[in-house]
Amino acid sequence: MALKVALLGCGVVGSEVVRLIREQSSELTARVGTSLEIGGVAVRRLGRARGTGLDPELFTTDAMGLVTREDIDLVVEVIGGIEPARSLILAAIKSGKSVVTANKALLAEDGAAIHEAARAAGVDVYYEASVAGAIPLLRPLRDSLAGDRVNRVLGIVNGTTNYILDRMDSLGAGFTESLEEAQSLGYAEADPTADVEGFDAAAKAAILARLAFHTQVTAADVHREGITEVTAGDIASAKDMGCVVKLLAICQRSEDGASVGVRVHPVMLPREHPLANVTEAYNAVFVEAESAGRLMFYGAGAGGAPTASAVLGDIVAVARNRLAGTSVADGGEDAGLPVHPMGETVTSYHVSLDVADRPGVLARVAEVFAANGVSIKNVRQEGMGEDAQLVLVSHRAPDAALSATVEQLRELDMVRSVASVMRVETFSDR
Repeated sequence: MALKVALLGCGVVGSEVVRLIREQSSELTARVGTSLEIGGVAVRRLGRARGTGLDPELFTTDAMGLVTREDIDLVVEVIGGIEPARSLILAAIKSGKSVVTANKALLAEDGAAIHEAARAAGVDVYYEASVAGAIPLLRPLRDSLAGDRVNRVLGIVNGTTNYILDRMDSLGAGFTESLEEAQSLGYAEADPTADVEGFDAAAKAAILARLAFHTQVTAADVHREGITEVTAGDIASAKDMGCVVKLLAICQRSEDGASVGVRVHPVMLPREHPLANVTEAYNAVFVEAESAGRLMFYGAGAGGAPTASAVLGDIVAVARNRLAGTSVADGGEDAGLPVHPMGETVTSYHVSLDVADRPGVLARVAEVFAANGVSIKNVRQEGMGEDAQLVLVSHRAPDAALSATVEQLRELDMVRSVASVMRVETFSDR
């Protein structure tokens, strides 16, 4: 007997899922143990040409009716957003359907409730496509490393921002020019806010942290900064230091292991680090575990076909469980580790100051660093007179102390402006 799949959404990803199910029908039957059949597709509007080759009768605007139909076995959600996706997924679970979703925003906000509902109903919720597209990452974190202690997860998890920063670094292009190019290639949406302001990466960071540290983390727990303030000067300074600017999702245990930090922001990263060489719109995630050591996952992080590949992998896994009469509990474990505030995170700053070129400026700046318990690793001065600039890199210190240092520098009369501030990370402390 065929397993019937209900699809919520038939956009770029949804239509690719339909294509793969139809084109790979015989192979999927062999892998699952029975055939997969599209039982219905919920869309907002009927009558649009979708090019799926499906019987038009399969399309419906009654999504709730579709996910609660008795003959439906699996529900695949690719509409995104919080509502109506949350209500539809919870209704499907309550009706005994297993769910596959690519919805990182929903999982980051309300994943705990969804997993609790799935455990209570004895069904699966799989979501490999929610982070890093086609890269097989979440199941290795959840299953392969379940017996290990993960200390840190670093990720380039947003292809749009990586493309923009790569163009700024490799071609000397400006932010606006690089963004427009990313939009023309389809990497960035017409409204790129979710990408360039770090919201997309923050949601993915929350999911990664939950799996890595077995503790509940939501998007609201993630310190978030985007790339809109990254300048050509920042890119040039990074090059001078042998670094490249990347937007990273950083999830790590504190040194005493009593808490975790989860953050998304631009960093100056040494070019010898494996993540520094991830270019264009690719994604990569670097995992550091106690016994397994350092692992890196790399590949296409977005796009219809790569994302659909991850969705289909989840469909196969869920379908096998369905036939076997089992489900994989996920999200029940909770180590109860608190997420510490950004101010307690130990990091390093690169600070560029426009200053008056007169005696005593460097000494006064150094006093401000010292007053906050922050030592200066190196300093250089560029230009003279009205164009003088001081560039300082600090040693590692609590982020709160570094932030206070920058705020006090802004108040000095000999500091005309704080031209830029960016964190510098080497990730060599473990």
